[in-house]
Amino acid sequence: MILKFDYLVIGSGIAGLSFALKAAKAGQVGLLAKRSLTDTNTNLAQGGIAAVLGQDDLLQFHVEDTLASGGGLSHLDTVKTVVEAGPKMIQELLDLGVPFTAQVDHPDQPELGREGGHSHRRIVHAKDMTGQTVQKTLVEKTLAHPNIKVFDHYLALDLLQEKDPRGQMRVTGAWVLNVATGEVCAMIAKATILATGGSGKVYLYTTNPDGASGDGLAMGWRAGADVANLEFVQFHPTCLFHPQLHNFLISEAVRGEGGRLINAEGEPLMKDHPQGDLACRDVVALAIDTEMKRSGADCVFLDITHRPAEFVKDRFPKIYATCLNLGLDITQEPIPVVPAAHYQCGGILVDLNGQTTRPGLYAIGEVAATGLHGANRLASNSLLEALVMADRAATATQTEALTIGYPKLTEPYSPWPGGRLGHAPAEAVLITQSWDEIRRFMWNYVGIVRSDQRLTMAANRLALVKGEIDDFFRIFEVDADLVEVRNIAVVADLIIRCASERRESRGLHFSLTWPNRDDARFKRDTVLTNAEPLLFPGLAA
Repeated sequence: MILKFDYLVIGSGIAGLSFALKAAKAGQVGLLAKRSLTDTNTNLAQGGIAAVLGQDDLLQFHVEDTLASGGGLSHLDTVKTVVEAGPKMIQELLDLGVPFTAQVDHPDQPELGREGGHSHRRIVHAKDMTGQTVQKTLVEKTLAHPNIKVFDHYLALDLLQEKDPRGQMRVTGAWVLNVATGEVCAMIAKATILATGGSGKVYLYTTNPDGASGDGLAMGWRAGADVANLEFVQFHPTCLFHPQLHNFLISEAVRGEGGRLINAEGEPLMKDHPQGDLACRDVVALAIDTEMKRSGADCVFLDITHRPAEFVKDRFPKIYATCLNLGLDITQEPIPVVPAAHYQCGGILVDLNGQTTRPGLYAIGEVAATGLHGANRLASNSLLEALVMADRAATATQTEALTIGYPKLTEPYSPWPGGRLGHAPAEAVLITQSWDEIRRFMWNYVGIVRSDQRLTMAANRLALVKGEIDDFFRIFEVDADLVEVRNIAVVADLIIRCASERRESRGLHFSLTWPNRDDARFKRDTVLTNAEPLLFPGLAA
């Protein structure tokens, strides 16, 4: 079966949904969700969207805060482009009906919060459920749009490519697995957009949903798209530490409203930093990791008990209710927290329109490296970036959708050449073992603190596991679990390779071997090019 669209969008978070709604004005859109439409990082985002709306705030202040957080690697043109579009993006969401929390005295204006690294209050939010609120509105609009065809529980396997009239390879769609039936079909499009989110599941502890297995990044790399800055994995400083709930985020907005980090003895952790508890995430996560290793403690604590109980309940209803269900009243006792893998600051290298180095292929949202985040993402800039890049990519791809013809296909066509279908599935224990091995050595060797020795050990272990996974892919029936662990292995390899190339410490990359920042040699992006892309040319028999 071959399905044709003007646009093929892979991913259903804020980037994919925003793009789809705008692109649908110019053509037919096919939108894939590997699980449900709401099983995304966006849906879990608590904090909010950074935008300059306050009377005492300026665009330049937001630019400066972003550059400071990025450790010298943020691209000024990208930062300005994204920041300047912020107010417009918020207005568009308001026009769609997103119910942001409003100011008490000015109900027609969003309330503005503050988070680490921001010099002013500029975080537009919906209590502590911002992502869920935005996702709900975008999903409703998407499902109601006549030009958008949604495929939930469909997993993209690999990208299709054909030679254009000039002999250059061009992405023309994707091979897609129907998870429910096990059948594979080809979806072709004039423009293919990766909006698959991040890769937190490459680590043992993460705030990401189970589906965050780096699928788009792995597919883009296999197809020959350049990637950049994957050594910069952001570990959120405050993930709830509780045996019954392993990936629940405690929003940075808690610190923005006065929450204080303390150790088991009640001593403040961030007292020596100029920004205190509102320092950037790389600084705070490293401070917590250092304290835990110093004391041998399993966690530290985030204390907001000094704020009025009613304020805490009203400002953080989801966090309060979730913790209370676990027997923890955050108005009366501090919250046990640990760092956890949270955000992929690097990704597939793109320009300011989301265009990758592979014609026909675009990447937006967390899967893309735009140059905004540099060595460390500023809080609440990610949802903003997703909105802005979706908008710019939708405009840029309209020319392609209107002028580029579909690939010339002839049926019957050869089946998907990437793996085996209809054969015996791999034993679950084989997939689980590979998955667990990768996640554990990535956490221990390529986590908040690295060293050359740890990176070498990780690379050696990954080579063995990756070889086994490649064998599984050739001999066992392809299913979602096998596809995901294959992609996790690719992402882990790219992170290790990028980290090994950066012989300094900067932002989210802290090396015991190279503890100092080296602007002379490393004030640049780490770019990797795949010399041997996996090409699936044409579908003709």
